[in-house]
Amino acid sequence: MPPVRSARLVEMDPLTLYRLLRLRVDVFVVEQACAYPELDGVDAEPGTEHLWVEVDGTPVATLRTYEEGGVAHLGRVATRADHRGHGYAALLVEEALRRFGDRPVVIGAQTYLEGWYGRFGFVRDGEDYLEDGIPHLRMRRP
Repeated sequence: MPPVRSARLVEMDPLTLYRLLRLRVDVFVVEQACAYPELDGVDAEPGTEHLWVEVDGTPVATLRTYEEGGVAHLGRVATRADHRGHGYAALLVEEALRRFGDRPVVIGAQTYLEGWYGRFGFVRDGEDYLEDGIPHLRMRRP
């Protein structure tokens, strides 16, 4: 498995940032045909950390972590279509959870991924909801 890389926005070189944001836009906006504000301000918060995996120097999977109101959050988990099935997203989630330690973690997951996140100890925490026209659910890892 390739190593997990991490950085806060201010530590990241512009080309890496561009590639991570491009990956997220390719997955969440283009592939899922969902026009929404991908740049939501969270990426630039001082406590936000970006984790990613590179293959041949190019990011192929990414996620971000942040804390809000004393609660740890995990989100924007994305893997490039041609690199799915290699376990990169799982590697990133496991690393993020390791960094959070025993603290509870919350994620707003697309509903079809409920079982996938369940394997990391996440459980449903409320009703389904629509976010930008896509069914989601709040999940928590106690």
